[in-house]
Amino acid sequence: MQAYLLEFVNFMLRWLHVIAAIAWIGESIYFVMLDNGLRKPKAAEDRDKGVFGEMWAVHGGGFYHNQKYATAPAKLPEDLHWSFWKSYTTWLSGFALFVLLYMTNPGFYLVNPNSSWEWAANLSGWQANVLALVFLLAGWVIYNELCKRISPNMDRDGILSLAVAVLMVVVAYLSVQMFSGRAAFLLTGAVMATAMSANVFFWIIPGQRRMVKAMKAGEEPNPLDGKRGKQRSVHNTYFTLPVVLLMISNHYSFVYNHEYAWVLMALFIFAGALIRQFFVLMHTGKIQPAYPVAGAALILVAFWLAAPAGQVTGTPVAEGAGPDFEEVHALIDQHCVACHSRQPTQPGFTSPPAGVAYDTEQQILGQKERIQQVVGSKYMPLGNMTGMTDEEREVIAAWSE
Repeated sequence: MQAYLLEFVNFMLRWLHVIAAIAWIGESIYFVMLDNGLRKPKAAEDRDKGVFGEMWAVHGGGFYHNQKYATAPAKLPEDLHWSFWKSYTTWLSGFALFVLLYMTNPGFYLVNPNSSWEWAANLSGWQANVLALVFLLAGWVIYNELCKRISPNMDRDGILSLAVAVLMVVVAYLSVQMFSGRAAFLLTGAVMATAMSANVFFWIIPGQRRMVKAMKAGEEPNPLDGKRGKQRSVHNTYFTLPVVLLMISNHYSFVYNHEYAWVLMALFIFAGALIRQFFVLMHTGKIQPAYPVAGAALILVAFWLAAPAGQVTGTPVAEGAGPDFEEVHALIDQHCVACHSRQPTQPGFTSPPAGVAYDTEQQILGQKERIQQVVGSKYMPLGNMTGMTDEEREVIAAWSE
């Protein structure tokens, strides 16, 4: 019953996380589009009252007239709309999922026993948990310090962007050394998502509150508050596409179990940022296809790099040369069936992962290629909790019938 409750909570948290993320990212993308799509107001009376730009739009059978003020409007309404709970809900639900899925079983999901760094390979469960939390916190602190030190007045944002790009490459490299492949991709995305939500919490919303307070008091708002909020919002919009990709990457072991997983991660991050740049510019009326072409090129490089070299794992060998089904079946019983069964015996599982069960010969034969792929890539068994040896993996790779 406890395992079922955990799985149901996981189900509901994931639903909440996805809904909140859609709402947050959707609103963020909308406001970037709105801000970049503003045009100089045509009416003199609008210009006289401080309107900086406006946009007319039609949607859902109605017409909308959005206006942005460069300075304080004559009067602020009491029901001023604020955008922050979607951000906080996304981060809190995501962190809760991380605790529930990864930190409750760190030896299974976080520790990287194959790390070339001996100390990382030998981490205990609680040490891996602490390291993951420090990793998230350090990512935000370093990113925040880069923003404060390189471009405190928003006059060197180009250099800052390069520094943030380098930081993300370093984060990607460190993550795959210290954590298991799936956790590494997730934690790199979580570093970016934490920076996004922290930008809202520590910079964007406090700056906006100070501006509103000054306006209501009849004072001139500090222009740096607006500029800082804009700077962090711009960073957030370029983080969105890479974060979404990294969060769904745990289904694709060919990427995160690759020898150069950190390079693949960096390629995807830059590809997402380039593609996002195309849409940001498009909203200003500039169509520059070079950006999505460059992003697609990076994705193709990642595809080429991740492709299996030489003989693909599980390619049939000469008839009679490979192991027989009974030998393979015994290995699957020993290393796989505890989880992949209609009634799993592994604690924490109430149903077979991904609905894949190996209870019968027919089920095993139907999943032959998939078994060879996940075993050959060392994705399975997860965390190698059953101690499958390289020799046993070679037996499954040589299985031909």
